[in-house]
Amino acid sequence: MSSPLSVVHTEQAPAAIGPYSQAIVVNGMVYSSGQIPFDPRTMQVVPGGVKEQAHQALKNLKAVIEAAGSDFNHVVKTLVFLKDMNDFTAHKPARSAIEAVAIVKKN
Repeated sequence: MSSPLSVVHTEQAPAAIGPYSQAIVVNGMVYSSGQIPFDPRTMQVVPGGVKEQAHQALKNLKAVIEAAGSDFNHVVKTLVFLKDMNDFTAHKPARSAIEAVAIVKKN
């Protein structure tokens, strides 16, 4: 017997720009789609550099996870996509990081 999917959507994070959900919940586990550094009101990349963009992406992710009824204390895996791996040299957490030049629409 399959478990029902619960689609998660919040206006506090950017709307999906493709055929995907912000997140889904299955058996109490939240599966979040990747978050981009868009301001959810303007759907544009926030101004500034990698720090500002990472902050916005995490803010968006927090909104999605909270809309699903969870929080960052329950995150068990992360995957980070970067335009330039040199932006990720200072802090070396246990997570996957991939350099990807163009994943979403160009600004």
